[in-house]
Amino acid sequence: MSGGGDPRGPIEGGAFVAVVGPSGAGKDSVMAYARQRLVAEPRVHFVRRVITRPSDPSLEDHDTMSASAFPQAEAAGAFALSWSSHGLSYGIPAAVDELVRGGGVAVANLSRAALPALRRRYARVVVAEITAAPAVLARRLAQRGRETADEIAARLARSVAADAAAGDRHLIDNSGALAVAGDRFVALLRAAIAPPAGG
Repeated sequence: MSGGGDPRGPIEGGAFVAVVGPSGAGKDSVMAYARQRLVAEPRVHFVRRVITRPSDPSLEDHDTMSASAFPQAEAAGAFALSWSSHGLSYGIPAAVDELVRGGGVAVANLSRAALPALRRRYARVVVAEITAAPAVLARRLAQRGRETADEIAARLARSVAADAAAGDRHLIDNSGALAVAGDRFVALLRAAIAPPAGG
């Protein structure tokens, strides 16, 4: 995993909003909702991740890179942050550093495992944890039709415990209407635009 941060200190200026949560919580839906409502806000940028997975209209809009090219790009400094999960490699483009340094708010779906490196790299990190009730998660995963009932149960059982001790974490329950969770996320992004108190 890359993204250890600059030895001169974390990047200041703006903020990085990391969206985390279990499969089926509706992270992409909540982010799409916020993107539509903040389309006129130039300081908020929804980052296109680089993934070693072919493009698929049913999945997130991302840039695709081959598994062989990814480590070469990683070594060349193409990513501000990178990690691996479920056999795929993910990268946040290096241009995000300048975006945050210039006062912008970068928003991206991240793995919880990448949060320590993210916090080392940027001075202001906000973690939006999108959650839903277990029954809701199970139903949404079943509707996708990608896993059997046993595989879904195993996935839910493997859910990683939340980083509850982190002061930058904000829990958003997306068990009900999308607008409820979406509006909470929009409010969180608007708050991230403003400089911290005393800053």
